[in-house]
Amino acid sequence: MAEALAHNPHHAHWQQTLAHVHERVASVPTYRTSGRVLRATGMVIEAVGLRVALGNACRIELPSPVSSEPPRHAEAEVVGFAGEKLFLMPLSEITGLMPGARVFPLGEGPDHAARRFPLGDSLLGRVVDGNGQPLDGLGPLDTAPRAPLATPPLNPLSRAPIEEQIDVGIRAINALLAIGRGQRMGLFAGSGVGKSVLLGMMARYTRADVIVVGLIGERGREVQDFIDNILGEEGRRRAVVVAAPADTSPLQRLQGAAYATRLAEGFRDQGQNVLLIMDSLTRYAMAQREIALAIGEPPATKGYPPSVFAKIPSLVERAGNAERGRGSITAFYTVLTEGDDQQDPIADSARAILDGHIVLSRTLAEAGHYPAIDIEASISRAMSHIIDDGQLRMAQSFKRLFSRYQRNRDLISVGAYTPGHDPVLDEAVQRYPALERFLQQGMQECAPIDTARQQLADTVEGKQ
Repeated sequence: MAEALAHNPHHAHWQQTLAHVHERVASVPTYRTSGRVLRATGMVIEAVGLRVALGNACRIELPSPVSSEPPRHAEAEVVGFAGEKLFLMPLSEITGLMPGARVFPLGEGPDHAARRFPLGDSLLGRVVDGNGQPLDGLGPLDTAPRAPLATPPLNPLSRAPIEEQIDVGIRAINALLAIGRGQRMGLFAGSGVGKSVLLGMMARYTRADVIVVGLIGERGREVQDFIDNILGEEGRRRAVVVAAPADTSPLQRLQGAAYATRLAEGFRDQGQNVLLIMDSLTRYAMAQREIALAIGEPPATKGYPPSVFAKIPSLVERAGNAERGRGSITAFYTVLTEGDDQQDPIADSARAILDGHIVLSRTLAEAGHYPAIDIEASISRAMSHIIDDGQLRMAQSFKRLFSRYQRNRDLISVGAYTPGHDPVLDEAVQRYPALERFLQQGMQECAPIDTARQQLADTVEGKQ
């Protein structure tokens, strides 16, 4: 009888099922740790009765609107502590929170071990939020591999050097501000000077295997507009968009920027060349300022607490080249210069940590000059290492003529300039219309590297 049961396929199936259930039951802890909400002020919730590490996730129990239904849960993160009190910040709006509500820890370790984020090729063409949840209505991402947000930092000595120029399709950048594969650039701009359009052109024309776009703290309307009208179908097919708009919690905005960077790292680790566009680094810094001020950190520089200036390098340094022979992340971070102030503390901090900056000028934008790149104020720190001496000399000649004209622009406008006294200025005045045409480019026009170099040579030599 026992032998017959052993060879019965149904019996074997039930044995296997029972063994699986037994394993799951054995893994369930015999008790559940919980704490209690003590106080809620502004964005911060104080809880007691838990020992949870900084950065861990918790679930806060909320009453259900219908008494017969089970209670709801909202996710929050530990952002600080004082003695036995934990400071929690919710990832979304909490309504119905009551004094004494129960708080349950989620997982162990500082990187949300219980909360994994989807990565990999299945996210290409998708739009997700800062938690990795789809926003595009194209179905769940259940089959995508999962990983935590944090990754160990790369040894700076093991990173591959920046040796190869990347084609971004923008004539002024390809010819005069050559950018290397694995370089991290800042795009400094005020509002309404064509920043989003320039980013969209880069996303469509840059030669990269994968594009990761992080829309952090922007208006909700701009998210849809960027995806449909600026990124376009061609760009979206090889892109992942992480959207954490302005109406989400500051923690969600921080997490969205970290998740976009983690996605780029995942593709880089597969050996792919990634273009990471983060719009914007300033909103990321503002989100960290909101959190730091809410938990009592003192403001230091123009209202920004010290933790803000520690967060920016830790995010930016994750981009760049991997070890030699592996992938790369070429990153563009937009920095909003409030009132076009280039000495804003966030702009100053970003300029110090990035490998160069492209400044967009409101004066040029108002004159209908697009892209409104201020070529005199912009620089690429890797340019001299990735282009030949011939192109470097042509770029220097172009900038010298352009700068000479700009310095004497007022004299020329009022008729005080007379030719014959300064040969360099005479040449600059003669060539200026061609120089200005070279710097302008239509939104639907792509200028590859070879074309940009040839046009630069023709412009400098007076053939245009």
